[in-house]
Amino acid sequence: QAQLVESGGGLVQAGGSLRVSCVDSGRTFVHDSMAWFRQGPGKEREFVAFINWEGDTSDYGDSVKGRFTISRDYAEGTMSLQMNSLKPEDTAVYFCAAQPIGYHRDPEYHLWGQGTQVTVSS
Repeated sequence: QAQLVESGGGLVQAGGSLRVSCVDSGRTFVHDSMAWFRQGPGKEREFVAFINWEGDTSDYGDSVKGRFTISRDYAEGTMSLQMNSLKPEDTAVYFCAAQPIGYHRDPEYHLWGQGTQVTVSS
């Protein structure tokens, strides 16, 4: 049974970098498109990045484009998000998701992780 688990969150200063990862403990997501979303305090869940199952197509939210990079490692069964030039407004709980139900930017996916906290201090 697929189960998504995020790791790598933490506290970083503005301008710094952080990498969050997502592993499918059931090793079943190889053929799934996947994405990262985030939810800040008092905010709605926001699309961050998407990668298709082949790994050759990606998409980014406007607020992170040029700063974040999504990737996946099929051998390890992981998906990662490299976050550079972090800003305080990037502070949020970051969720990985798999198997989009509709449009990939909408937070409607069959599988979700529990989330990992990323805090960027000014």
